[in-house]
Amino acid sequence: MAMVGAGQLARMTHQAATSLGIELLVLTDSTDAPAVRAGCEYLLGSHESLDDLRRLALDCDVVTFDHEQVPPEHLEALEAEDFRLAPGSAAKLMAQDKLHARRTLQGLGYPVPEFAHATTPDEIKEFSVRAGLPIVAKAPRGGYDGRGIWTISDLSEADHLLAGVQGGLLLEPSLAIVSELAVLVARTQSGEKVTYPVAETIQRDAMCREILAPADVAPELAAEATRIAASIADDIESVGILAVEFFCTPGGLLVNELALRPHNSGHYTIEGCTTSQFEQHLRAVLGMPLGLPSLLAPAVATANVVGREGGGDPASRLNRALAVPGAHIHLYDKETRAGRKLGHVTVCGQDPGPVRKAAQLAASELEAASL
Repeated sequence: MAMVGAGQLARMTHQAATSLGIELLVLTDSTDAPAVRAGCEYLLGSHESLDDLRRLALDCDVVTFDHEQVPPEHLEALEAEDFRLAPGSAAKLMAQDKLHARRTLQGLGYPVPEFAHATTPDEIKEFSVRAGLPIVAKAPRGGYDGRGIWTISDLSEADHLLAGVQGGLLLEPSLAIVSELAVLVARTQSGEKVTYPVAETIQRDAMCREILAPADVAPELAAEATRIAASIADDIESVGILAVEFFCTPGGLLVNELALRPHNSGHYTIEGCTTSQFEQHLRAVLGMPLGLPSLLAPAVATANVVGREGGGDPASRLNRALAVPGAHIHLYDKETRAGRKLGHVTVCGQDPGPVRKAAQLAASELEAASL
């Protein structure tokens, strides 16, 4: 099978594929990509080139993805030529285009934040009158890890933002968010599916920094999030891993965004669950029996390792991080840059408080590397 992209998600998918004896081929524009550096077979090319995507598809039975950046029209063209994509182009578009996803989910009756599509400063002003300032603006396509998200506190910023984004902006109110939750659903083409425990994601600067599983929420709320995520998977006919991100507000759950691929919110599953999200994605895409998604410990915490300004290679402090009891270290072998995810740490145990502190400590040791 093949995967478009060769970042850390492809790297960890390759590790799972190796254990199962599955051959994985990745499409990458760099031999320095994390999956390639881990020994994965690769095809040099661009995810923006239909010819390169076609060359990839010719060499395998099914094509899947480790990111959302493939032009949707290319995916439609590949399907028209009878290449198998998992997920398919229609489902994948729900992750590639936030505005399309909002409109579709609203039409299906799912709870989503109030939103508007603005292509002019007057439309931004009109929405701000209804929602009040500040408001949140998102690029419908291309944003991730805090990129493509802005807070508008002054309407004089509207012209500048609109000039820098193609296709207008997705607007939403600045919500009172109690917590952010994520649910992973693995689904096969035939409709078999399993759902992972509800996890809480801790965001800083619009980037996921920690994952706590299970989320410390009322059982009724967890059941509702699980029900919604499983229902969305069926409605959009997802194949593979679907990650559903929720805002938990005083008024209830709101669906924020979808990802149709292995997701940062599921990294805890490698050590924390019977079947990791990466193995589960492979099973679902290839139509194999799905594994159990159950937790292996009462509390699991994952902390992302993020590059700091002037920071160095986290591997230089690996011994210090490994000295933290119970710390499972994953380094992605990426060049250090400020704000870049360079790895993650997972700790499993009995008590959420100490487990989280241990993961934070190990991650901070790795982030403290200096040039």
